[in-house]
Amino acid sequence: MKVDKHKVVALSYELKVEGRTADKADADRPLEYIHGTGMLLPKFEAELAGKTAGEEFAFTLTPEEGYGAHKPEYRFDIPKKSFEVDGVLREDLLVVGNLIPMLNGSGQVVQGRIEAVGADTVTMDFNHPMAGKTLNFTGKVLSVRDASEKELTEGLHGEYLPPEEHECCHGKGDGCCHKGEGHHHKDGEGCCHKGDGKCCKDE
Repeated sequence: MKVDKHKVVALSYELKVEGRTADKADADRPLEYIHGTGMLLPKFEAELAGKTAGEEFAFTLTPEEGYGAHKPEYRFDIPKKSFEVDGVLREDLLVVGNLIPMLNGSGQVVQGRIEAVGADTVTMDFNHPMAGKTLNFTGKVLSVRDASEKELTEGLHGEYLPPEEHECCHGKGDGCCHKGEGHHHKDGEGCCHKGDGKCCKDE
């Protein structure tokens, strides 16, 4: 069976950037995805199309084929008070290099990396960490199978299902979420707070 649209593909791979391993998945914990549904970079999927289980691959993606150029306009200075939860500044989060999930104007979660922490502001970069990088992939196709109707509808891991109401963070252990111009924070009680300490779901 060949890699084609609506096939579930499992693969091992190694990604090298500037001569260093940036990411990888081995045969014990492979990357699995549904081909042709936009889960991966278009050029990445194009390079795998037509391959069969057992085939190896090696290809390079330019920044334009990967995550685009690094854009200075994606850097922002955000008031420090925006990182307060119930009036207390989350100093533990404000570490250079930390990735913090934030909501954009469309309500989507985007990752911001802290570049600098000043007296009153925090400089964050919302470019993808691999923006401007040349991506070198090597790996092997481990298996190819038909996706079930449920997988096509719900995703391999339920990623197509609607998120829970008022949920604004995904996969962040500290439960903290921020939104520009209002900066919503989600606490461990499932309540999404704004800078004034009020709960969004009560508004």
